Amino acid sequence: MPSQKLSKLELTIMETLWTNGVCSIREIHDAFPKRGRPAYTTVQTMVYRLEAKEMLRRAKKISNAHIFEATITRAAAERRLIDELLGLFGGRAQPVMAHLIESGKLTMGDIKEAEKILKGLGKKDENA
Repeated sequence: MPSQKLSKLELTIMETLWTNGVCSIREIHDAFPKRGRPAYTTVQTMVYRLEAKEMLRRAKKISNAHIFEATITRAAAERRLIDELLGLFGGRAQPVMAHLIESGKLTMGDIKEAEKILKGLGKKDENA
């Protein structure tokens, strides 16, 4: 299976596709803020790399422009990034959770949502 890791630039390109749907390379390039925008050829190269990684594909061709669409969902990409992060901690979530709590980035709403998910997983285990 091709590499599924995403660089920051690749993630930004994918975010454009997830938000806007199918896009040409020009549309992806134009979605970057003018300040700090990478060169068109850089975006083009990254799009082709994402295509090789099977993260996006050419949906159609209009004149000379290829139109691309994401082949992986935002949720799937997020799961992979989180799994990669947890891998840095030997698969343990506790250090990450502790940091999120200490930094104030984990809210009570987040905790309540996590409890709902955990309860749902517990019910699935009971029914299995």
